[in-house]
Amino acid sequence: MADEGHVVDGRKLRGQRRRAEIIDATLAVVRRDGAAGVTHRTVAKEAGIPASLTLYYFATLDDLLVAALTSITDAYTEHIRRIIDSEEDKLRGLAQLIAESDGPGRERALAERELSTLAARRPALRPAAWRWREHVAELARTQTDDPDAVEALIALADGLCAAILLGERQADEDHIRTLLGNVLRSASP
Repeated sequence: MADEGHVVDGRKLRGQRRRAEIIDATLAVVRRDGAAGVTHRTVAKEAGIPASLTLYYFATLDDLLVAALTSITDAYTEHIRRIIDSEEDKLRGLAQLIAESDGPGRERALAERELSTLAARRPALRPAAWRWREHVAELARTQTDDPDAVEALIALADGLCAAILLGERQADEDHIRTLLGNVLRSASP
């Protein structure tokens, strides 16, 4: 009986690894070709597996896209959670996270932005797309009780990320921190 449990656990582990490989391949396709380039076939080709396997693990294209976006938002959630739980300057932590859009986090930020924008047309993606905003709101509420200030901080964080990705704004962490602080002060009575 113990051996049978190991077989099941081994299969489950292989299945989890395969799902992760497919999600990674999906993100690679999004980074290279945009969300419009994602099909079961293109993801399978990227992963080096038969298309039937992508369909086995993700029955619909929405399932595949939701899993890809969720993997990105999970990474952001962990990062924001560490900022919220730390004793450090929370706005500085958020500024650092936003600034990463121009550096080591650029590919992840591009994929997140692309998939979040797609959520406007694909309702299945919306819950995952909202997670970034929900966590920025949680961080903002550690600084203020003013709902308008919270909303303004979320909008600024989104706008700064977009501007950095578009190359319209440099990822100057100090300047981003100043802007985040200013929006909280100006929105609060």
